[in-house]
Amino acid sequence: MATVELSFSALPVHVRTARLIVTAVARRSGVAEPLLDEVRLAVGEACSRAVEAHRRHCPDEPVRLELSGADRRFEVTVSDTVPGDGTPGDLPTALDADELEYGLGEGTAELGLAVIAGLADDVDIAATPKGVQIRMSWPAEAEATI
Repeated sequence: MATVELSFSALPVHVRTARLIVTAVARRSGVAEPLLDEVRLAVGEACSRAVEAHRRHCPDEPVRLELSGADRRFEVTVSDTVPGDGTPGDLPTALDADELEYGLGEGTAELGLAVIAGLADDVDIAATPKGVQIRMSWPAEAEATI
């Protein structure tokens, strides 16, 4: 499968559109129907996190997604462009449920990352000087038709 790239303005209303597009591409890539809800929810969490970060720090920059499939895997990478120094301190440190805040404050981002980790088959979160990338993947039953 060729890589599908998507970028959208940092507005919450566009998260729904991103989820719909990712779900359609996942289906065409061979992701099993029962996993599509997990794909939709995980991508929605990652996009919502990126939109919120952009709205606070760089509202004119788009959120970017890359969708690809190879070796019977469907992969989604959500990238924000909120600058940091690329150190682990730029990422929320808590993915442990005991340390998460459940309010609407600073812990909300960590809660979203915990949800993503629970929904995706494989997750990699990386801070770079250009921003944060959340890479998620799921098994695909068949080779991609895209």
